[in-house]
Amino acid sequence: MPETSSPSSRYVFVYGTLRKGDDNDITRLAPAPQFVGHASIEGVMHHLGAYPGVRLAPGRVVVGEVYAIEPALELKLDEIEMLYPEQKDEYFKREIAVQVDGRTLSCVLYEINPSYIVGRPVIESGDWVRGRHL
Repeated sequence: MPETSSPSSRYVFVYGTLRKGDDNDITRLAPAPQFVGHASIEGVMHHLGAYPGVRLAPGRVVVGEVYAIEPALELKLDEIEMLYPEQKDEYFKREIAVQVDGRTLSCVLYEINPSYIVGRPVIESGDWVRGRHL
């Protein structure tokens, strides 16, 4: 698929409730994101009840989706993840390299604070869609 994102676009890797069809489906938000492709990263996914949290770590795979987003949508995602204006510490915003259809893209990722996953089960599949019903 050709890339048609604007120069001001950034990319985001979503792995949980922001995935298409889930509770916070990113495709229902505005300004509308552009689907770039399915992807995976190295990390460990934890079940936190109504949503997952991912900790970046080698050796396991987390599956998700990559979208091109505009700055206004990035602010909305920060609100959903309670980085702004609440400024809670549950998630950290990271920039990571993600392989999508043979390209390496710099993507925003919301990584869980390790203090929130103590004692929480691991989703072995690394796929929230498959592992949400532990």
